[in-house]
Amino acid sequence: MKKLLALLLLTCPLAAAADNLDVIEIKLRDGCDLAKYLTVVADFNVWAKDYGYRAEVLSPIQRMNLETIYWVGRSKDTETFGHAWDTWRDAQSDPDSVPAKLWARMSACEININRAGYDTYK
Repeated sequence: MKKLLALLLLTCPLAAAADNLDVIEIKLRDGCDLAKYLTVVADFNVWAKDYGYRAEVLSPIQRMNLETIYWVGRSKDTETFGHAWDTWRDAQSDPDSVPAKLWARMSACEININRAGYDTYK
């Protein structure tokens, strides 16, 4: 019976968890265009690299709502995302920290509409 179970497990495809996606729907504030926002994202990515997180921005070409963009953050797994998030959140209490300064720049440029997190499977 054990051999049959082992054979079954070896021959069945197993879903493997991969990336964690952090997806935020954003509307840009008046006076902030995509080019300006992308400079903030680039600066954020410099900081986030040390925490295993990377963000990219999706700008719609075809969609019912062309007024919002998407922030898509990617980490290798949910644990890595959690560590990056904890570090980001905790640093907000120090206004001189890099995360607090980045958040001030982001907040001046964006309005967050919706946020979702996903695990991807391969």
